[in-house]
Amino acid sequence: MELTKKNWDIHHLVRDLARILRLSQQRFGWAGTKDKRALTKQKISIWDVGEEDIARVHLRDVELKPLGRSNRKLSLGDLWGNRFKITIRDIELSQEETLSGVKAITQELERGAPNFFGVQRFGENRPVTHVVGEAIVRGDFMEAALTYIARAFDGEQDEIRKARQYVWDSGDFKEGLKLYPVNFQFERAMMNHLIAHPDDYTGVFGVLSPKLSEMFLHAYQSYIFNTILSRRIESGMLIHEAYDGDIVCFKNEMGLPDTSRLQKVTKDNLDGINNLINRGRAFATAPLVGYETQFAEGAPGEIERALVRELNIDLEGFKVPLMPELSSKGLRREIILPFSPEFSVAQDERNSGKTKLTLEFSLQKGSYATTILREYMKIGPN
Repeated sequence: MELTKKNWDIHHLVRDLARILRLSQQRFGWAGTKDKRALTKQKISIWDVGEEDIARVHLRDVELKPLGRSNRKLSLGDLWGNRFKITIRDIELSQEETLSGVKAITQELERGAPNFFGVQRFGENRPVTHVVGEAIVRGDFMEAALTYIARAFDGEQDEIRKARQYVWDSGDFKEGLKLYPVNFQFERAMMNHLIAHPDDYTGVFGVLSPKLSEMFLHAYQSYIFNTILSRRIESGMLIHEAYDGDIVCFKNEMGLPDTSRLQKVTKDNLDGINNLINRGRAFATAPLVGYETQFAEGAPGEIERALVRELNIDLEGFKVPLMPELSSKGLRREIILPFSPEFSVAQDERNSGKTKLTLEFSLQKGSYATTILREYMKIGPN
């Protein structure tokens, strides 16, 4: 099935599709989570559904196009990458200044950008996903549930923020159902569960889709990764160079980093590894921490271990004994994001006197266009 959507979070959309088609959410599969606000196109799978059933779906800004049948459902990671076309508008600089800045940044990023997880991994207006994940790793499901349901952030609308604060302070879920908008499906489902099953703070996560529950732990791992990468850069380490003690991965047949093939860097192989990195055939990595995390050695490893100590992380917590289906052994992730952009600069037809920039590029799976945009949005006269 080809899904085209805009202004839809995939988890909310699947919940509504499951209701319309009268199916379990377990029968849906998709390979990646696309940006909610963007116009996106991706493949999804729905088990044992005919074209006549799909014809019953009439949702705003959603188009489903049957493509065929398969003997397996799509799962997270079942893709090589994504293609982006992004327009940045309302640029104060002239077209010449913008073009000059874009060329300079493109040259600076010729060997790749830092492979940070984008802000949407944590929640743009309400960055709470990784906080929930941290509580789950600590085994505090009460805090995890209440954080997701009721922790308020200033970025939300005032009415919503006040509703969350009331539930956070009072624990009154019945009143919370009256205050929360009907489109807050997940929070409402969790509150309904806690009304029916008081204090079942572990079971409350069972009312969410498995993929959404997994995202909490993944977001916490992403937060740790971003912090490690930031500290590497702050220490003066280059992202396109390996250091004694690093762990590197290698290029696969698609020319992308393959973190299933890892090698430790030693003084003896350092020059050879960096030669491979310079040729785009190897990539330094940092950990997505789990209960079997393989830490680097030397200076890179000290940065990794120091943060784990600082955050007081018990790696055994990633086994999640109360919900072992969420457990994570951990893995390594490349710290550099290779890309080859195409770009054009023109007058912004929506705002006379302003400039617009259009960027087109492809990224490997699990990487974020917002990371690239952040580098280009630095453009300025200096």
